[in-house]
Amino acid sequence: MNDDTKLSARRRLARIEGQVRGIAKMIEDDRYCIDVVRQIQAVKAALGGVEKLVLDDHLDTCVENALTSDNVDQRREKVEELVAVLGGRKR
Repeated sequence: MNDDTKLSARRRLARIEGQVRGIAKMIEDDRYCIDVVRQIQAVKAALGGVEKLVLDDHLDTCVENALTSDNVDQRREKVEELVAVLGGRKR
């Protein structure tokens, strides 16, 4: 993973960590259920953003390197990983 991706992912995760602590406090404070659900949805969306960031980095580095190499097994492995992580067959 490149350094810019690491920094961005760490920052996003720190923000998400704060959001999760906020949700826990909302529950403790007996806040309105729909408000809690909306915050949970926001965290899920934020995690999706981190997932996309990391996956894009993986495509730009690991997968690209494998696809441009002469190692057929390495290419096959990277494609199978992507299929598995994107909801295809299990590895």
